[in-house]
Amino acid sequence: MANSYTQIHIQFVFAVKYRKALIGKEWKERLHQYIAGMLRENKYKLLQINSMPDHIHIFIGMRPDQSVSSVILKIKTVSSKWIKTENLSHLFAWQEGYGAFSYAKSQVNNVIRYIQNQEMHHKRKHSRRNAKKFFRHLRLIGMKVTFLTSLSSKSTLLQLLATRTDFCAICGMDESKKDRKLQAIRG
Repeated sequence: MANSYTQIHIQFVFAVKYRKALIGKEWKERLHQYIAGMLRENKYKLLQINSMPDHIHIFIGMRPDQSVSSVILKIKTVSSKWIKTENLSHLFAWQEGYGAFSYAKSQVNNVIRYIQNQEMHHKRKHSRRNAKKFFRHLRLIGMKVTFLTSLSSKSTLLQLLATRTDFCAICGMDESKKDRKLQAIRG
């Protein structure tokens, strides 16, 4: 074969130092645009970029003569300097490590969607984590915790809402909200 053909798709994930939530909503798009410009200037193909307050996902296409460590070093160095120069966060620094994951062409669209939907993904993850904390708290105060995993658990939830004012108090639910919830669940 006279010509070389490669498809190298890498997703990078790295965090703000100490996982501090320093990437502001008001300037994260500017950060993405700045990193996108730097990647274009250095002949990388940006497929998707998105960030949360404490980390960033960058999905790129690379050539075989480009190294993972050099692109990460460049992104972290120039973006950190830009954030400080723009006075967006004087405390800003990236953590030392990173994740780099390669994907086949058939997976590219799924990865792009995953990165685009970071807010929703983390909201669900955050909700699950909060629910686990909430149930641990209920056990600590002596409530029996029933996990609602089937359709028959609808009656369990109704019973819990109807009879346990401490459950409603912990949820921050007043009586009128409790009654609306009961009506909604009953259908």
